[in-house]
Amino acid sequence: MFIDTHAHVNFKDFKDDADEVIRRALDNDTWMILVGSEYKTSNRALTYANRYEKGVYAAVGVHPVHLEEQIVANDDDNGAYNFTTRAEEFNYDSYEKLAKFEKAVAIGEIGLDYYHLDQTKDVATIKRRQQEVFLKQLLLARHLDLPAIIHCRQAHDDLLSILRDFRKVYAEFIPNDRPWGVIHCFSGDEDLAWKYFSLGLIISFTGLVTFSKQWDDVLRKIPLDKFMIETDSPYMTPEPYRGRRNEPILVQYVAGRIAEIRNSTVEKIAAATTETARSFFRI
Repeated sequence: MFIDTHAHVNFKDFKDDADEVIRRALDNDTWMILVGSEYKTSNRALTYANRYEKGVYAAVGVHPVHLEEQIVANDDDNGAYNFTTRAEEFNYDSYEKLAKFEKAVAIGEIGLDYYHLDQTKDVATIKRRQQEVFLKQLLLARHLDLPAIIHCRQAHDDLLSILRDFRKVYAEFIPNDRPWGVIHCFSGDEDLAWKYFSLGLIISFTGLVTFSKQWDDVLRKIPLDKFMIETDSPYMTPEPYRGRRNEPILVQYVAGRIAEIRNSTVEKIAAATTETARSFFRI
């Protein structure tokens, strides 16, 4: 069994065949967490999750790029995309209502993204807004006792600072017996990984590990219970399917590559990451 801990089948890329994609994964013993990036896609994630008795769950939250009206474009290993965002004001009450549904198992995708900053605007103000909304969503997660799915791109120093302060100020709300957040699509080295581990977080890996050796050393050294696997569908398609739309069933290739790197077996990686995911999301 596999659990794709971060998929966006609730995005428009799957508007014509989302249920087919979901069923294909479930038929191959692959569960998934559908992750929202704004109110619309968060609500849609719940809609899909509620159609299935088990195996499909939702996370709700505002991604930092959706706090500004801007063109968001990318054409590297993260996948090719180009879309225009509408500035969304984070409404705590609205997201709290979504997050109280039974199939909502996390607050996410939240965090900081300095890669897509619009340099024609007041960058300092945009960064401050991202940080403020991130903090509000961390508070929502802790208020509801839900884990946080955290996005970070070119902003690890600020993210670590916020997380450290948050952990100090709200220590009484931070669980000591389980991780309270995951850094999705981890992009750092072993040193950065341990900084997050020391704060009570874990990390997650995507299909990037199947065609880049950048994380081989990290994956060899970190404990087996400190990471999960994901697709970040429709992006970051693993080998041997690069160039195509990604989907949850392909998370098995992430597990396969990690097994090779760790000189282990797919079965062992699948079992360990599934156990970690079920504990983390309490599913």
